[in-house]
Amino acid sequence: MAALAWLIIPVVAAIAAMIWAGWAARTPRATGDPASLAEHQRFRAAMERSTATVPGGNGQ
Repeated sequence: MAALAWLIIPVVAAIAAMIWAGWAARTPRATGDPASLAEHQRFRAAMERSTATVPGGNGQ
């Protein structure tokens, strides 16, 4: 019975590895969300404006 218990461990690990490999190899879903892209572009524009250097300033 102890040998059967030791055999179950690698079998369960192999099944878990197969499930993980199948999940990791799946094709990515296309987002296609133009609202999200527009939000990201607005965020980038705001970050570029907020990090611009002030003329004559000391960088603070």
